[in-house]
Amino acid sequence: MKYIRSINWLSERLNDSNVCIVDCRFNLADTAAGEKEYGKAHIPGAFYAHLDRDLSGEKNIHGGRHPLPDLEAFRKTAESYGITDETIVIAYDNGDAMFAGRFWWLLSYIGHSHVYILDGGFAEWEKQGLPVSTEVPVPKEGCLSMNVRHDWLVSIEEVKRAALEKDGTVLIDSRAPERYAGKVEPLDRVAGHIPTAVNFFFQEGLRHSFWKSAEEQKARFKQLDPSQPVIVYCGSGVSATPNIIALKQADFAHVRLYAGSYSDWSSYEELPVEKEKQ
Repeated sequence: MKYIRSINWLSERLNDSNVCIVDCRFNLADTAAGEKEYGKAHIPGAFYAHLDRDLSGEKNIHGGRHPLPDLEAFRKTAESYGITDETIVIAYDNGDAMFAGRFWWLLSYIGHSHVYILDGGFAEWEKQGLPVSTEVPVPKEGCLSMNVRHDWLVSIEEVKRAALEKDGTVLIDSRAPERYAGKVEPLDRVAGHIPTAVNFFFQEGLRHSFWKSAEEQKARFKQLDPSQPVIVYCGSGVSATPNIIALKQADFAHVRLYAGSYSDWSSYEELPVEKEKQ
């Protein structure tokens, strides 16, 4: 799998100086929990990336709950992990892949070509009895080029054209079905989804924290045309990222992220939302 590396792969390379490990564990309900878990035990040599502090920018009225960070600040964060253009980077979380996926997407977005997600995450690493550490690595001096892949991201204006003018772009909502349907909405102003969006819950791309095969991903998205442009969103641009990986594994050619996602869309009272008909 192009963007995934196995636990065996990493365990055999723990002492490889060209491999950088990044722990992205996080809990949306308790924003300090992931860093506390990291302090208790993490993969040896792993640096910690905090979703709010390192992988998101300042929140405003619009822009979503987890707006993208300033890219220069993110580059400096990555460089402090010792990452260079040639470094192989392995990101992990507890296995749901959404927080590791956010790191994967950001580092890929600024142009890095060697970033992967650990299949199974930290939970599987521990389950297999592999070594852990409490030692926090000393910051390093990396050097990263900035070659932003602008075609990985869309503006809200492009989402409006897809949703309201039906320009032929497919909108994918990555949230749980009940939130897509508008039956519940614990976080945003109004329940529902962006008009015309189809629902593919991001967790369906994994099985017990392990990624499904490329053929299984193709089967998930069989109702869609891989040649059509696709925009992926979720609640705040985080859990959309595993679906982006899954779509790329399934050979979709034009896949982009709406970073503000539904939390941005629903912050505009004039923009319509749809609910699943009961």
